[in-house]
Amino acid sequence: MDRYETEYRRKGFKLIAGIDEAGRGPLAGPVAAAAVILPEKHGITGLNDSKKLSRPQRENLYQKIREKALCIGVGLVDSDSIDRINILQATRLAMVRAVLELREKPDCLFIDGITRIETNISQITIKKGDSMSESVAAASIIAKVTRDRLMEEFHLKYPAYQFHRHKGYGTKEHLECIKMSGPCPIHRKTFKGVKEFLHGST
Repeated sequence: MDRYETEYRRKGFKLIAGIDEAGRGPLAGPVAAAAVILPEKHGITGLNDSKKLSRPQRENLYQKIREKALCIGVGLVDSDSIDRINILQATRLAMVRAVLELREKPDCLFIDGITRIETNISQITIKKGDSMSESVAAASIIAKVTRDRLMEEFHLKYPAYQFHRHKGYGTKEHLECIKMSGPCPIHRKTFKGVKEFLHGST
């Protein structure tokens, strides 16, 4: 998991920020991105794509990353902005915001996927980066846990939709909730599964 980091440190890039997002696919809530700079010898074991980890594993690693990372940045883009600029551009914007939240400016960015972002910092994109780079894996965990916690808070505000269970994804239960109650303010109005029920929405 540290092959990319080792290679780029040898090239002189000392502060490497891994970047990943959570929440591109859901029908509700923000898209979240995280940027994480880990020290070279951080001692965190078990880093991996957040989707491959159980919730207890993610929560445990989240705490360790928070304790040991040199710095962490988180960027959010809300559902209204997603509807306005589309989910791809919203994801890129969330990543830029995450980088800007870092206390230290990184020498290089490792971005999960194939899409670059607008920045003058050196960057590389890594397909399945959250399974191949420890920095990106750490970012995926921070982004996922951060967003899941936000969706649990939204459940308290909009209990009719059971956001604490599905986190806004288009599960059968969630679709039934939308059908019964109509979309709520955090639903993505341009997404299939939501836009069909806009008339008479709450």
